[in-house]
Amino acid sequence: MKKQKNILSVLSPYAYITPISLILLTFVAGSLIIAVCYSFTKYNIITPAKFNGLFNYQKLLRDNKLRQCIINTVKITVTAVPMQILISTILATLIASRKDTFLGKFAKASLFIPVLSSNAVVGTVWKAILNGGHPVVNFLFGLVGLDPTMLLGDSNSAIFTLSMIIVWKGMGYYMILTLSSLMSIPDNCYEAARVDGANSWNIFSRITVPMLKPTLILNTFLAIISSMQVFDIVYTMTGGGPSMSTTTMVMYAYQLTFKGGKAGYAMTVSNVLMLIVLVVVLFQQRFIKRESSEI
Repeated sequence: MKKQKNILSVLSPYAYITPISLILLTFVAGSLIIAVCYSFTKYNIITPAKFNGLFNYQKLLRDNKLRQCIINTVKITVTAVPMQILISTILATLIASRKDTFLGKFAKASLFIPVLSSNAVVGTVWKAILNGGHPVVNFLFGLVGLDPTMLLGDSNSAIFTLSMIIVWKGMGYYMILTLSSLMSIPDNCYEAARVDGANSWNIFSRITVPMLKPTLILNTFLAIISSMQVFDIVYTMTGGGPSMSTTTMVMYAYQLTFKGGKAGYAMTVSNVLMLIVLVVVLFQQRFIKRESSEI
């Protein structure tokens, strides 16, 4: 009887994680295996897949549209990620200094609201704001010499406009992560610095930033991965246009599958994106481990 209880006590933790493990194996590992297998086929969803070897991967090397999509994805990443990290860090620092005030609590809640909204809703609302011809919107943008109706219609400004909306949508999430780390910094560190005569900038640059380094690294890599996988906002706001100037890798895979009838090749493109994200994740783990060992 005692032996049975010992066996049950050992097996019971695995019973709790079995449902989620089965879900992960079925929908994550399973879909990954399917994507890899179908990337070696000519497949259009309707008719049975036909094996074509490495043809899809050879096609990647001469696909100019894919090159443009990679460039667009890199542009969004390079534009959005630094701004998200910088703005979220500044906002978190300001809110932490006023954490017990009504203004601090209100700002924290307000800035987190866009994170709770779906990307599709955010894209639809911002498209309506920019293209709706509202007098107030036209007046505000007119103060800086911009026509809001052309921000998404011009190939030069569309990618930047999308990046700014991505920054607005996601900065609240990284702000909360940074804020939670700020709350864990001991107050005696700041008190000792003030006793030594350090000003606000010295305290921020010599104490706050070094203590936040692991969180900033995590935020940076999370933002990179998120910006590389952006789809909903692009789909609802520009559909990848004008002239493919905002078509990302995920958007391109979607167009190949549901508009071009090339699901097999689309899975090849998705696998390339998966490898890029995997490399980013490996770099993230390496940086975080190195930072933890230094601490």
